Amino acid sequence: MIEKVKELIEKTIMDANYILDNVEYLKENNTNFLRITIDKKNGLIDINDCVTVNNILDPILDNIDFIDESYIVDICSKEKGCE
Repeated sequence: MIEKVKELIEKTIMDANYILDNVEYLKENNTNFLRITIDKKNGLIDINDCVTVNNILDPILDNIDFIDESYIVDICSKEKGCE
């Protein structure tokens, strides 16, 4: 499933001048997360970058049907991680 997500989103992220660093699907405290870690050439990812990538990916991820469970999309910075 992770590879399918990467295939779906990597080009879109690159087209927006970001780098896809990692994709994980995990459970924390009974909540499923699709965690997407991004970077960019200057390495200075801020909350606005995470929101931008989330808004770009939201319609793509809404249309995939191979994740049956409900989950939260979590866009993170490679440098700062997810909080």
